[in-house]
This record gives sequence, C-alpha cells and structure tokens, in this order.
Amino acid sequence: MAPCSGAANLCCLFIHDEPSPQQTLGVLAFDAAKIMCRLLSLYNSLSHQEIVHLRRNIIRSKSVSHLNSRDECFLLTLACAERLEELNLAAATVSRLAARCSDQNLARFDALDARKLQFGTRDVEKKIESMEKLVFATRSLHKAMESLTEMEASERKMQRWRSIRANHGLKVKVECFNDRIMFYRRQIIYFKHVSLWGQTFDKVVGLMARIVCIVYNRICSVFRIFITGNVARGINQKRKTNGRPRVARSPENCCCRVEHRDLYKLNLFLFDQAEEQLLIRKRVWGCCHVQKSASTGVFRYRNSPPQGGGEVARNNRVMRLAPAATVGGAGLSLRYANVIMLAERCMNAPDATIGDDARAALYEMLPERLEVKLRPKLRGEWLEWGKLKGDGEGHSSAAARRWHEEVGDVMEWLVPVAHDMVRWQAERNLEKQKFETRPTVLLLQTLHYSDLEKVEEGIVKVLVGLSYMYWYRKL
Repeated sequence: MAPCSGAANLCCLFIHDEPSPQQTLGVLAFDAAKIMCRLLSLYNSLSHQEIVHLRRNIIRSKSVSHLNSRDECFLLTLACAERLEELNLAAATVSRLAARCSDQNLARFDALDARKLQFGTRDVEKKIESMEKLVFATRSLHKAMESLTEMEASERKMQRWRSIRANHGLKVKVECFNDRIMFYRRQIIYFKHVSLWGQTFDKVVGLMARIVCIVYNRICSVFRIFITGNVARGINQKRKTNGRPRVARSPENCCCRVEHRDLYKLNLFLFDQAEEQLLIRKRVWGCCHVQKSASTGVFRYRNSPPQGGGEVARNNRVMRLAPAATVGGAGLSLRYANVIMLAERCMNAPDATIGDDARAALYEMLPERLEVKLRPKLRGEWLEWGKLKGDGEGHSSAAARRWHEEVGDVMEWLVPVAHDMVRWQAERNLEKQKFETRPTVLLLQTLHYSDLEKVEEGIVKVLVGLSYMYWYRKL
C-alpha cells in the first residue's frame, strides 16, 4: 500500500489544473446591453454637433430661457453635472459586472490606461461600432425570444383546440406553427452566438470600462470649467495682463445668479469647496470627480445604489437637487407635465370631442394648490363672459379668438418642457428601455428645474382660456 501511495503523490506533482473557461454573460446579456446603450448614448451626446446644438438651441429655447434660466453658465453646469451623474451610475453597474470577471484588474477603472484612446479617433470608433453591433444582435435575440414565447403559447392553445375538434371528427392544421417555431429557435441559436449572450464577462467589461474612461475625459474636455477640480485650478491660475499678474475669476462668482447659489452649494459638481469638505462629502455621497492628473484617462466612480426599473430616476442626485421653488422641488414634475399634455390635446381636438368628461378628467389631475389659484380666475372670467354674452355674439366671439391666441402663446413654451419631462422619465426606466443609443433629454430641458410660480401661472391661464372657449362652443 505504501509504494502505491507514494507513486500517487509523485504523480500529483506533475498534474496542473487547467484554467476554467471564462464565464459568458448568458441571461445577463440584456442588462449589459442596456448599460451599453446608456454609454453609447452618453458618447453620442458629447459629439461636436450635439454640444453646439446644446449651446445654440437648447439652452436658448423659449421654454428653457423663460421657465428655467437665462444664465448660460448655470445651465451648462447643470448639464455637466447630469452627464457626470449618468456616467457614474453606468460605471457602478459595469463595476458590479466586473466582479464576475476572471481578470480582477477589470474591477478597478484606475487599472485601465485610456490615454491612447481619444474621443472620435479611429480606434475609439471601432470600439463604438463593435458595441453597436453587439447591442443590435442582443436586441434581435430579445425580440426572437419574445416571438418564440408567443408562438409556443399559441401552439399550446391550438393543440388544445385540435383535441377538442378531433373529438367531433374535425381536423385542425398546426404545421404552420411548427415551421415558425423552428425558425425562431434557429434565430435564437444564431443570435446567442453573435450577441452579448455568448460574450465573456472579461471582454464585455473591458470594452465598456474603456468607453467609460473615454466619455469621462470628453466630459472633462467639453465642460472643463464647470467641474469642481478644474474650477479650483482655474481660480488659482494666474495670468498676466500688461505685465501684472491677474487671478482668473471664478465662474460661480461671475456667472451664478443669486437664486442659483443654493443649488451650487448643494451639488458637489457645481460648487468649489475646500479639499477637506470634498473628501467628507465623497465618503458620504459618493460621486465621480476630476483627478489632479486629468491626462491619465482614469475614471474613479463612487458606489451608487443598485438600479432597478423606475428607481433609476430617483437615484439621480442631480434630480434630487431641485430647489423647493421649482416644479421638481415641489414633487409635481410628472403631474404638471400630464396636465399640460392633456390640455394640449383638448386645445387641438375637434369641437365635438371636448365634452364634460374631458374637462372633468383635466380638473381632477390638478393638485389643491393649483385649484386654489384657478377658482378666483374662473369666477372672474365667468362674470365677464356673462356680460359679453348679453352684449351679443360678436363680443364673445372676439373674446374667444383672443383667448385662443393667448393660450397658444403660453402653450408654445409650456408644451416642449412637458413632453421632455415625460421622455426624460421614460429614457431612464431600464425596464421599459428599448435599447436606444440616441442622446437622452437633459433635466434642464424639462419641467423639473422650472420656476414653480411661472409654470402654475401659465397652467392657470391655459385652463381659464380653455374654459372660455368651451363656453363659447356650447352657445
């Protein structure tokens, strides 16, 4: 027994464990595809054309300038903060996927060197194209799986129907179902091979982590003076004017209007603070921040709560920073957006479709604070309506036309932010996301940061005008 045991031990010295095959994503491919879509969307939103569009069109639009702010510095700072927050949320998810990698270095973004990968270069565009192909194949896989599930459910119903008909001597053909089911099964096998489903965690995480660093560097380049670290360096930087040194002015001091100061102080990205304060808030909050050596291409994310479905929007710190004097600060963003959109439908609907039910539905959506503001306006306009009605058709007709024009003017700047508010929420709901890679709407385009009094004043005017037109149509 002893010689055999020794021989066995000797043999063990020459046996090497083969490395286990790298794990593939499998069903996690769909979650990874949605994160890829968010990164691609961020990448696309930082192109030269999109940044020009942001500065020339979006922040100067009638809705944004009237309801949110005319301060370009504030709006660009808000845009910068939101893009950084979105990148941080995406990076946190990538990091959770990295825990399944065989290469443990991928779990740390500072282990990556993205210095050779610059935004818009050929190498980066190849990686973006590779991600787009993987997303497209994963989307096709998801669609094929859904179609197969529906077809198999229909087949089971047909089988039960066939057995019932067979008892009565009748025949039912189900060959068409079998052909379609086989087609979808072949599709699924193919797409599993070419999509994220069959890719390893190492490959997918490595690809996304590099795009995170590229997007981060692009944000730092585009919004350099609006990021805390760069603002601090800009303030300390001295320039020479006529032979004399001059200290660069702080954007917060020269551009920030009084009503935005609280917002700057609350948001880590929007306000220059002492290094000790930054370190304390980084530990408590967690955030992405500018490195002192920005040329390294390193992105350091901070832990964020897991994202699930509609929770994504509530996890967005920039969204939660809206002051109390804004629609979002009052918690009325979506509610007022739906009120405005329903008012838009009532205004554009044919006369016959605007009835008591539509008006009742509209008024039921109003919060109490808006009803209090609306009642005296409606009462006063009703009295005026009674006087004009007694004076003849011409006076009431002219008043109805005047109200139609005034309501149209108000809706011109209310409607865009309402639609963008609904779109903003939909784009950040991962459960309803449809693998889109186009740039997403920014909060500064929505009702969220709009002045509450201005919005409510506009809604009241619209509802009074719609009521007057409704009275006139019932004559």
